[in-house]
Amino acid sequence: MRIGLITLLLFCCAATYAQSFKYPVLIPQGKTIKSLIPAQWKVIDSVYGDLNNDKVEDLALIYEFYAAVKENRAYGDNTTELITEIQRPRMLAVYFKSGRNYKLVTQNNNFILRSEEGGSMGDPLRPLVIADNVLNLAFEGGANWRWKLNYSFKYQDKDWQLTKASNYSYHSGSGDMNSKKYDFVNKKRIITIGKINNKDSGNEIIEQNLTFKTLRTFSSFKKPWTWELGPDEFL
Repeated sequence: MRIGLITLLLFCCAATYAQSFKYPVLIPQGKTIKSLIPAQWKVIDSVYGDLNNDKVEDLALIYEFYAAVKENRAYGDNTTELITEIQRPRMLAVYFKSGRNYKLVTQNNNFILRSEEGGSMGDPLRPLVIADNVLNLAFEGGANWRWKLNYSFKYQDKDWQLTKASNYSYHSGSGDMNSKKYDFVNKKRIITIGKINNKDSGNEIIEQNLTFKTLRTFSSFKKPWTWELGPDEFL
């Protein structure tokens, strides 16, 4: 009886902790990565590079919480949180270099996929990349059908605008593949359908125009798989 009561109390405490989890507010600036890390979080990826075209290397970090908690995660659109998962929360933080300090520009608690969101392939997170003043985020996962997602965000008009993206899927057995590359600045989509081992001439390639009003940002694009560009077409 006593063991059962202790177990129940521990379960209730864990449930309460999960329900009351709150993301920290990151400190506004620091001189080193170590000085920027919030308590009970760790850095799982980092990259340096110029993001605001001032010829100075800025910093992007991905933080992960030390423990798994209950999270409601959106799928299908920005607001419908269909999935409740027990996993370690992650945050994306971007800092611009100013003098000797790295100053926080962006804290995003949603966009980075968690370690349990890659299917049988494991953690979907791939390394951050900064190139040509663009922050590139990449994820990969799946099972027999596998997927690769890439997102390119550029800091423009004091916001992070999604300028390019790609959604590539293929079957590990048959080799069937479907690739969609998006150029949101020029409003173009290139679709490639065929086999992964084919040359381009052996696959079907379709170029289409995209119709949307404004570029998506971290505010209007919550996380992967929440933007429906067309019937059964999610990015």
